[in-house]
Amino acid sequence: MKREEMMIACCSDLAGKVRGKAFPVQQFDKRLRRGVGWTPTNVQITCFDVLAESPFGSLGDLVLIPDAETKVSIETDDNVPPEQFVLGNIRYTDGRPWEFCTRSILQDALAKFEEVSGLTLFGAFEHEFQFRNMGDDGHGAFTLSGFRAEREFCEAVIAAMRQAGVSPDTILREFGANQYEVTMNPQKGVTVADHSVITREVVGAVAHRLGRQPTFTPIRDPAGVGNGVHIHMSFLDKGGNPATWDGNCKHELSSLAAKFIAGILKYLDSIIAITAPSVVSYLRLTPHRWSAAFNNLGFRDREASVRICPVSDISDIAKASQFNFEFRAADATASPYLQLAALVYAGTQGIKENLAVPDATTEDLTALSSDELAAKGLVRLPQSLREALERFSANDVVKSWFPEEFADVYVKHKQREIKHVEGLSEQDVCLAYERAY
Repeated sequence: MKREEMMIACCSDLAGKVRGKAFPVQQFDKRLRRGVGWTPTNVQITCFDVLAESPFGSLGDLVLIPDAETKVSIETDDNVPPEQFVLGNIRYTDGRPWEFCTRSILQDALAKFEEVSGLTLFGAFEHEFQFRNMGDDGHGAFTLSGFRAEREFCEAVIAAMRQAGVSPDTILREFGANQYEVTMNPQKGVTVADHSVITREVVGAVAHRLGRQPTFTPIRDPAGVGNGVHIHMSFLDKGGNPATWDGNCKHELSSLAAKFIAGILKYLDSIIAITAPSVVSYLRLTPHRWSAAFNNLGFRDREASVRICPVSDISDIAKASQFNFEFRAADATASPYLQLAALVYAGTQGIKENLAVPDATTEDLTALSSDELAAKGLVRLPQSLREALERFSANDVVKSWFPEEFADVYVKHKQREIKHVEGLSEQDVCLAYERAY
């Protein structure tokens, strides 16, 4: 049967899902100008494909305009058209950015950060995922045999990332059952999130061809290992030089980097509803899971919400170019655009408020009393999505960063998600998210 090459114009929505419309590849240049039609109420499709309360109803029309720089074409098998998609921005029909377009929100956050700091964001995402349909693979964590078991998959993912324009870094057999992690090299600005979205879809495309069923869910089993998203960030000045490291400053963080991190930590309990936005996110964000449970800064501590990453004295790369920090209170139930926007807005607020970077924690924070935590400026992060949404809704500063009505629409979206799994056992809730992501 003859097949025609198709291109899908896509967006990453409030549920972190990549949704779009397909058109013949030969129309690509036309679609760059005209886009594809889009519906406002689509923003309220939850991860379970049910509609949350929408202020738009059946009214309104939008266009999804592709960005040619994000065009992806992945060769899979001989005699089969390549899998092709392109990311873009949702706009009004007169060309204005739509307030609920996640990519446009990130672009606004990055513009405000550059205006305040004079710097450019430079960063990358790391993704952990597991195979759903492979049973228990025993004890292969970080082993050569564990990699060998999925060597074809791993090699195909790396090749597909290159085809898609993403610069691959590593892929490895992780600690959990059938768990793998894929990382990419850093990029500038909105491309950081673009490459995160593309990489998730590349994993899905390769897995589909090889009969695998990957899930990026934060946690499959309440007693098991979770899947995190780690967001690495650093900064470049206008000359393209590293601007995160200063050996003469506290924690070797430059002045602006320190204030940026302080902003993230100050507002973390109010933005975690965006960076870790599922019901099961909060099964993972608990102490002693190598994730994050407090708004703390850590020096090489993988249980800190923000971790100052190590540098190598024997590397051929200068220390300033290696130096970066990592945000760990995140997972793949969120749109990378929204995650990064929330962090950039918070960091920019930290610069505006001239916040001082806190001390890095070195102890088990669960052993401290509430008074001891308060004395260090630390708070326990929300322990449920409902609590996280309440803190988000109560913080007028955080809500002011986003377009008008965004907070109300976002909260309604997540409340409908919560309702969908109410009354289910913890294990069944995990299963629902495993299937959704």
